[in-house]
Amino acid sequence: MAGIAVVAMVTASACASSGVRPEPFPRPSAAGIAEPSPSSVPQGITDGFTIATAALQLQGIPYRLGGTDVHGFDCSGLVQYVFALYGIALPRVVHDQYRIGRRVGVDNLEPGDLVFFSPDGDNVSHVGIVIGGDRFVHAPNSRGVVRVDSFAVGYWGEHLAGARRISGS
Repeated sequence: MAGIAVVAMVTASACASSGVRPEPFPRPSAAGIAEPSPSSVPQGITDGFTIATAALQLQGIPYRLGGTDVHGFDCSGLVQYVFALYGIALPRVVHDQYRIGRRVGVDNLEPGDLVFFSPDGDNVSHVGIVIGGDRFVHAPNSRGVVRVDSFAVGYWGEHLAGARRISGS
């Protein structure tokens, strides 16, 4: 029973505790996933739909604690990676990402906005990118892959802590 509690704590805190810093821009990958180089990314294309589309293209990549590239992502690494593709530098960890941008109400969310979750009601420990409606892309946990879920119902709906809009997206 104690082992289950430890696994639950590690999984729940995975995104918030990572301090790994990625390259400023992703490098080409041997994983077979096309990654644009900094010179091929059109600067100025930073609307929310572009951000959401880029995040959607990463579905299926495995979760990796501290992961910041197509070999594996944790939640904040995924967010940082997607925004970096378009020249937008974001902090590495969830609680720092929660402090940037402009606060936005859940009823006013747009593609590209960030949604944050708090399992304990105090500290945010998970983040994802809104794609529209009540759906978001995220790297959920060590048993998962980058995927789309609803932030309006179930576990995610019960733990939604807030949302932010990043300037330029």
